[in-house]
Amino acid sequence: MTNSSTLVGTDRPRLSWRYSSTNPQWRQQRRELQLTRANGAVETHAAADAEQVLVEWPFEPLSSRERATVRVRGGDSDEWTPWSEPATIEAGLLSPTDWSASWVTPTDVVGVDDPAPVLGTEFVVGPGIVAARLYVSALGIMVTRINGVPVSEDHFAPGWTSYDHRIRYQSYDVTVLVSEGNNSFHTLLGNGWYRGRIASFALHRGHPYGDRLALLAQLELRYADGRVELVATDGSWRSGASGVLLNDFYDGQFTDLRVDGYAALDRGVTVVPAPTASLATPESPPVRAVETMTAVSVNTTLDGRHIVDFGQNLVGWVRLRSRGRRGSEVVVRHAEVLEEGELSLRPLRSARATDRYLLAGTGVELLEPQLVFHGFRYAEVTGVAELSTTDIQAVVLGSQLDRTGWFSSSDAALNQLHENIVWGMRGNFLDLPTDCPQRDERLGWTGDIQVFAPAASTLFNVAGFLSSWLSDLAADQLPDGTVPAVIPRVFRDVKAFAGWGDAAVIVPWVLYERFGDAGILRRQYRSMCRWVDRVAELAGPTRLWSTGEQLGDWLDPLAPPDDPARAQADPAVVATAYFARSAQLLARAAAVVGEPADARHYGILAEQVRDAFCAEYVSSSGLIRSDCQTVYALALHWRLVPDGPTRTRTGSRLAELVQQQRYTVATGFLGTAVILDALCASGHRDAAYRMLLTHEFPSWLHAVDLGATTIWERWDSMLPDGSVNEGEMTSFNHYAFGAVADWMHREIAGLQPTAPGYRELRLAPTVGGGLTAGSARHLSPYGEIAIEWHLAGSGFSLTARIPVGVTATVVLPDGSEIPDVSHGEHRFELERFVTDAAIDGDRTDVSAASEAMRSR
Repeated sequence: MTNSSTLVGTDRPRLSWRYSSTNPQWRQQRRELQLTRANGAVETHAAADAEQVLVEWPFEPLSSRERATVRVRGGDSDEWTPWSEPATIEAGLLSPTDWSASWVTPTDVVGVDDPAPVLGTEFVVGPGIVAARLYVSALGIMVTRINGVPVSEDHFAPGWTSYDHRIRYQSYDVTVLVSEGNNSFHTLLGNGWYRGRIASFALHRGHPYGDRLALLAQLELRYADGRVELVATDGSWRSGASGVLLNDFYDGQFTDLRVDGYAALDRGVTVVPAPTASLATPESPPVRAVETMTAVSVNTTLDGRHIVDFGQNLVGWVRLRSRGRRGSEVVVRHAEVLEEGELSLRPLRSARATDRYLLAGTGVELLEPQLVFHGFRYAEVTGVAELSTTDIQAVVLGSQLDRTGWFSSSDAALNQLHENIVWGMRGNFLDLPTDCPQRDERLGWTGDIQVFAPAASTLFNVAGFLSSWLSDLAADQLPDGTVPAVIPRVFRDVKAFAGWGDAAVIVPWVLYERFGDAGILRRQYRSMCRWVDRVAELAGPTRLWSTGEQLGDWLDPLAPPDDPARAQADPAVVATAYFARSAQLLARAAAVVGEPADARHYGILAEQVRDAFCAEYVSSSGLIRSDCQTVYALALHWRLVPDGPTRTRTGSRLAELVQQQRYTVATGFLGTAVILDALCASGHRDAAYRMLLTHEFPSWLHAVDLGATTIWERWDSMLPDGSVNEGEMTSFNHYAFGAVADWMHREIAGLQPTAPGYRELRLAPTVGGGLTAGSARHLSPYGEIAIEWHLAGSGFSLTARIPVGVTATVVLPDGSEIPDVSHGEHRFELERFVTDAAIDGDRTDVSAASEAMRSR
C-alpha cells in the first residue's frame, strides 16, 4: 500500500513554518530559505522580516514533475536557529501538454444501472526501474490497483467538482507496486457524483453531468539510465464488468462476490474527446477511513433480523465478516435512529441506503462496499444466521482534515455538545461541505457553510478544503453574479438568496481571518465583487433588498413545520442586513488585496445600506421590524445600529425577547450563528450563558439530553417520546446549528484571534453560567495555542501557552488587561473578583481587589 504524495499545482508554492520552542526574548527578525533541486543545484534566499506563514515563493519557478527540497532557518539580531528538516515539494503536471494519455470509456455502453466497469491493461517493466509515478483521473469515482494492490487509501477520488469547469486528478508514487517483468493495471469505476441519482437530482438542471464513465491514466516509469516509459490510457486498453452490480450514493451497492474482483477484461475501450474542463491538482485532502468503530450491541429479532447499534451517528459503511452458501444474499440497511426498536427509514425519503451481497461461499468473507457511503448509527443485517459485535464494524469516512481545535468545560453536557458538533462536521465534510449525509440530498448548500465556516475553521484545518469548494463556487456563479444555493450546482433554476449567496464573500473572509491567507481573497475577489454588485442591482437605489424569493431564517423553530422558510424574521430585514455585512467585508477585502478605489466604493455602499436599514427597519425606541431574536441578533452583532441610546434599547429588547422565550432558542440557521455574540455585544452575557445552558426545548442541550451524538437539522428532529418529527425534512446530522462551537471557544474558553492567522490574540474568558472551568487548544498557523482557567472558591487562575510569532493580550475577569504577552507558558491569578453566581444571572459581590501574577 502506498500513500499519495502531497502535490502542488503551481510553480510557485507558498511556504510556512513553525518554531517548536525558543527563549521568551527571541523574535524572528530575519529568515533564510534554501532550495535544493533534483540536479543538486542549491538556491538561497534571505529576508529581514518576521514573516513565517504563507510566504511567497522566492526562487525560480518549478517545472512540471520537478521534485525539490526546502529548508528554513530564522534569526534574531544575534543568532540563527538550526536549519529545519528538509521538506519535499513536487510539482504536478502544470500544462495540458504534459499529458500523453487519452480519456477512454468502455466500448460497450455501460449504463447507470449496469455493473460497474473495470478498465485496465498489462505492461512490462524493464530492469533498472528507479521510480514510478501515476497521474490518474476519472469521470465518476475510481478504485485503482497495480498488481492487485490499491495505489492509495483514498476513497471516491477524484471527488465532486464543478465538472463542467474543472476535474481533479490524483498523483501517486507507486514505485513499490511495480516490479521487473509483467505487471497489471486495473481501475474500477463507480457512478459517484458524476452519474448517479445525486447527479439527476429532482431539481437538477435537466441532465446529469455525463452518461458515460471514463478514465484518464498516465503511469510514468523512470529508469536509472534516465529513460522514461509511459503506460497511458489509449485505444489498446481493455474493459470488463465487475462484480459490483449496482452502485449509487443514495441507494447503496449490490455486490456479487462470486465474480472475480478484477473482472475479465474481455471488451474494448473507446477513446473519447477530452472534457472542456481543466485538470486540476487537489487542494482538499482526500477522503479516507479516519476511524473504525466496533458495534456496541446486536439485538436479534424474532424473525432473525439483527439490529446493530454503533453508539455514534457517523458517515461511512459497514464492514461485516460472514459465511454462507454460494449465492446466498446478505443485506445491510442503514438508519440514524430507531423507532420502537426498528430502523426509522422515513427520514431517508427515497434513499434506500442498502448494501447487498451475493456470497461466494468460500468460507469467511469480508463484506464492505467501495463505491458508496451512508449516514447512520444503526444497521439492520439479514441473511446471517448469527451475528456478534466482533463480526461487524463501522468504517468512518471523511476528508482527512487535521484537527486544530479542542474544547472542554466543567459542564459534561456542554462537552458532549461540542463532541456532537465535531462528529457532525466530520461526517458532512466529505469532499465538500454537505448539508446531510444520509437522505436523498447530500448537497453543498451555501447557507449552511456560510454560518458554520468560523466553527469549521476552529475545529479543523479547512483551508484547502474550503478553498477547493470556493473554486467551484466561482466557476458555477452565474454571469450576472448570482450564486447558486448549492455548490457544485445541481438546481436548474437559480435564485439569489440572502445568507446563501453571501457565502461568496463571508467564507473567503473567514479563511483569511483564521489562516492568514490573503491569497484566497485575491483569487476569489472578482467572485466576491460580482455577488455584492448583483445584490446592489437587486436592491436598487433604496439599498433595501426587499424583492424576490428568500429562504430567510431557515428552520426557525417557531415557523410552521411544513414551511421552514416562513420564519418570524422579515425576509427583507434579513436580506438587507446580509447586504450590509457582505459590502462591509468586501470593502475590507479590497483594502487587503490592494484595491483602494474599490475599498472606498464598497465602504460607502456598506454605510448607505446600514443607513437605509436603520431608517426603514429600526424605530427610535430600538424596535426592529418583525421584532424577533434573529433581526436583533444580526443588527447588533454586525453593528448595523450605531452606538448610542437606540443601540442600547435594541440590545435590551433582544434580551427581553430571549427572556420571554425562557432562554430557549427562537432562531433558525441564520440567527442561531450570531445570537450569543449579539447578547454579549449588548451587555447581556448572562442571558447568552442561560440560552446556551438551558435544557428546555428548543435548545442545544435538549438534543443532548435525548441522546444526540451529532447536531440535528431541526431543534425537534426527535420528539421527547422518542418518535421522529413527522416533517418530510428531518436529518439527525446537520452541522449548521453547531456554529455555536466558535462562540464556545472564543467566549467560554476565551481564545479570540484578533489578527489574521492568530498572529495576535485576546485571551479573555467569560466566566459565568455556573461554570467552574474552561479550556481550549488551537493549532494555529504559528503553532499550538492553549488556554485553561479554573475557579476555586473566590479565586481564579488562568494558564496560557503561546507559540513563537504570536502576541496576546490577556484580559482577566475583573477587567484588568496584560498586553504584549509573548510566546511561552504563562500563569495568571486573581485572589478575589466579581462573578456570575449561577445560570439565573444573580451576581455575587466579592472584593474587586485583584492581583495578577505572571510566571513563565
